[in-house]
This record gives sequence, C-alpha cells and structure tokens, in this order.
Amino acid sequence: MEKFEKITGVAAPMPLINIDTDMIIPKLFLKTIKRSGLGVNLFDEMRYDDDRNEIPDFVLNKPAYRDAEIIIAGDNFGCGSSREHAPWAIKDFGIRCVISTSFADIFFNNCFKNGILPIVLPEAERDFLMKDAENGSNARMTIDLEAQEITASDGTVISFEVDAFKKHCLLEGLDDIGQTMAKVDSIASFEKQAEVSRPWV
Repeated sequence: MEKFEKITGVAAPMPLINIDTDMIIPKLFLKTIKRSGLGVNLFDEMRYDDDRNEIPDFVLNKPAYRDAEIIIAGDNFGCGSSREHAPWAIKDFGIRCVISTSFADIFFNNCFKNGILPIVLPEAERDFLMKDAENGSNARMTIDLEAQEITASDGTVISFEVDAFKKHCLLEGLDDIGQTMAKVDSIASFEKQAEVSRPWV
C-alpha cells in the first residue's frame, strides 16, 4: 500500500450530505475484484449524462478540480452498503484524503486499509475548508499526517485527531496483508516450534 505522509494538492468542495457508496461507485461496476480502473467511474451518475458525456457542473469535471487530491465533503460521507470498491474508486481517481464532519464506520475503516486518510472535523472547521476549496486550483491545502495538521491556502493551520495505530499503518503503507507480512519471521518461528511440539498435526 502506498504510504501517506504529507500531501499538498487541490481540494474539491462537495457539500452534499449523505453521499453514499452507491453514489461513489454505482453497483454495476462492482463485478471487478481489481483495485485499479475504477477511478473513471467515480461518482459516475453525477459525472456523466445518459450518453456518457461529462456533466460540466459536476465539481470533478471542472478544470480546476480534475486533479484534486482532497475532497471536502458534507456530513455522513460513505454511508450505505459496505462495498470496498468505494475507497478503491476514490484512490484510483487520485483522491488521498476526504474531510468531513462524519463518516459511515465501515467506509471510514476501509479508507485506512486502502491508503486514504479520512479526517473528521467539527462543522465550523470543515465549513472553513469548504469555503477555501471553493477558490479552485489556486487554493492548495497541505495535509501532514505526522503532525496531524491541515494547512489551508491562507496559512491557517487546523489540527485533527487520528487513531495512533491507523496513523502508523498509513505512514508505513501497511494494509492488512502488510501488517501480517511484517510479522513473517515470528509466524515462521511459531510454525517451526509447532512442527516440533505437535508432529502429528
């Protein structure tokens, strides 16, 4: 998994509340088990019309936000079904951080497992960053995970909380498999001892 340490990029404002996982990646794209290739269908029903033409008013179709790495979102982001394809699509598009006042629990945890940092902020601070993001590509924010700070385009610094273990995994680029592989020597030692103590197994 790609490490998350510090990013500086454009933030896309998405003030809608209750953006669910079906809006993030509609169910017809859930057939794949690959983590790549889903970015083109991120927010598919909001990005494209029935003829697959881009809808100009959708934020990620606007020139200023096509390369956004951060989303400033409305309340309760990622609600709905527990599809892991949702963070896959977000990451594949290039989004590394989502900031909201609240997230659905399963989506929140899936983000950490896929190299995305979800940040929960009080409403006033989220709204300040939303307003900053509305300034377009000139408004670049910095997310520093080690320091647990967001620096807005005007230099305002906002601190955020993050679980220590989840922070460690993001900084080190460890998903569930990576966490297991980090203990491969201990696992091999245990298996060797088990062979000696229980040869009949």
